[in-house]
Amino acid sequence: MAGSTRVEALRSEAEALRERANAAYREQNISSAEALYSEALDKLRQAAPPLPKRKSATTAAGTTGGKAGSKTMPPAASQASPSGSATEGTTNGAGAPPAPGAVSASETDATASDAAAAGDTDDNDDAASTASSVSETHMPSDDESVPPPVAIADAVNEHTGNGSLGELVNGHTDQTEDAEATAAAAALSKVSVKEVQSAMAVLLSNRALMRLRLEQYGAAETDATEAIGWDPRYVKAYYRRASASFALGHYRPALKDLKLVTRLVPTDKDAAAKLKECSRRAKEAAFSAAIDSTAPPTQPLSETFDFKDLVVEQSYDGPKLGADGVVDEAFLSSLLVRFRSQKPLAARYAAQIVLAARRLLVALPNIVTLRVDGSQPKVTVCGDTHGQYYDLLHIFELNGLPSATNPYLFNGDFVDRGSFSVEVIMTLLAYKVACPESMHLTRGNHETLSMNSVYGFQGEVKAKYNDTLFKLFSECFRAMPLAYVLDGTAVESGRRALVLHGGLFSKDGVTLADLQALNRDREPDSGLMAEMLWSDPQKEDGWGPSKRGIGVSFGPDVTSRFLDANDLALVVRSHEMKEEGYEVEANGRLITIFSAPNYCDVQGNKGAFITFKSEMVPEFTQFSAVPHPNVRPMAYARDAAMMGLL
Repeated sequence: MAGSTRVEALRSEAEALRERANAAYREQNISSAEALYSEALDKLRQAAPPLPKRKSATTAAGTTGGKAGSKTMPPAASQASPSGSATEGTTNGAGAPPAPGAVSASETDATASDAAAAGDTDDNDDAASTASSVSETHMPSDDESVPPPVAIADAVNEHTGNGSLGELVNGHTDQTEDAEATAAAAALSKVSVKEVQSAMAVLLSNRALMRLRLEQYGAAETDATEAIGWDPRYVKAYYRRASASFALGHYRPALKDLKLVTRLVPTDKDAAAKLKECSRRAKEAAFSAAIDSTAPPTQPLSETFDFKDLVVEQSYDGPKLGADGVVDEAFLSSLLVRFRSQKPLAARYAAQIVLAARRLLVALPNIVTLRVDGSQPKVTVCGDTHGQYYDLLHIFELNGLPSATNPYLFNGDFVDRGSFSVEVIMTLLAYKVACPESMHLTRGNHETLSMNSVYGFQGEVKAKYNDTLFKLFSECFRAMPLAYVLDGTAVESGRRALVLHGGLFSKDGVTLADLQALNRDREPDSGLMAEMLWSDPQKEDGWGPSKRGIGVSFGPDVTSRFLDANDLALVVRSHEMKEEGYEVEANGRLITIFSAPNYCDVQGNKGAFITFKSEMVPEFTQFSAVPHPNVRPMAYARDAAMMGLL
């Protein structure tokens, strides 16, 4: 086949895949859409001219490439792998864990239904609009005879005197940033690109959008940066990179990109609103950092707050607690019924339970050992529940209510996403207080301030209660253990399993003693604690970058070495949606369990839980989603909507 004919064939195949990906996105099948965009990119890369190396390894997002402590780590962040997948994410030392974003009615990335209603079928643009004028600002190539792709660093260098946009982005004052954003916008107006380069930018930006929806912020940031390299004038790529940076809590880099977007599309009110919100977050983060570095530590609110100060209205007809705070079977039964009917527990009793639960949790070690033997013949392990209260009740219907003889271990991510997060966490904490042996809880990456402030829990608590209750919840989350060891060795052929939310570590040699020594009363922004809550497994041996932008990807060999060194047989983790509700990897030594069926009302996945008996052989139970009241997921997540993360 002649070279030109082959190129046209590849481009046609890529376009067909892109159309299929667009359709999958409109049907809210995000995982399939991401895979199809990746396949389309593989085709188009073979037809595209090579992308020149950048003058600086610093990306425009201002992120750094951290190594995961292994000889098998991938190349630097500014390079793209041949397959088009992200090869380096933002290291967890660059800032706090994801502080996800938000969307208004005119959000930058419309939902699939919004896109369909708007008739978004433009084959020369993204799968979904990026709001008002930004959605119509693709600026397609206007010169088929231009040289190979122009890297953004080259375009900006000529007009600002800086070595790269990475250097431009690292300015320290708002005035300097404003001037440089204006200069960069002027420079970009003179850049021309070829049609195939424009197509590469669109595909990469589309895949970045899918990865934002999948919470793969590091991979989304990398895709958007490469898209800018192919087409420096493609506005959506800057916006999506800003969304990824915002989700990672990297507000200054996000601010730089949004300033450039508003210069390129000055009439876009939506982009201006996002810039204002990001600026507010950046200033708050800087102020908080300054306070933390100078102010003496303060006593937790949980240790000074008196729940008796909260008044119970005379009209309240729900379950009540006495001053002793005893949670009995009658209270629990009434609580489940009240929550099912969408009625709140009085704030006084909610605070009473949260405070009592925190006292129990703070007394536990980082790694709790739970014996599974003759005296305790089984334990049920559940994964993410994410505010899906009616599915939580379904688990209890299938497997029985929690009790000393029917204990549960819920493995993090109780809140956010689903809009009944208050009901989920209050139910779990109430059982913990009623019978500590019946309910065991580990902290997930969504039991953090940065995630709660964006993905709905903070907004939900403030809507149903107040900011004081949210602070009490946050302090309770910080008290939660980081992992459990299920120990079945009291019986012959018994084994030990480690249960933690995210995954393993960026280096060999980590021991359970190392984990026990961590200070868990903090936000998990770096180090072993962040990796426990954020890491994911990969199919390949060794280590790789985290698609999430924090933590690390670890291979089956890493899993085996860690387990062997710590006299463990199995790792059980959650953190990732699985189509069947669970997945077994690493030669049977690693299990992912996920207990939120039809995640966010669109994924169509099953949920599952595991029953372990004394032999520690996993028994899986799958289940489907049940109906819930007509309250959409993320109903309280204003910031996530605003930043296009929904």
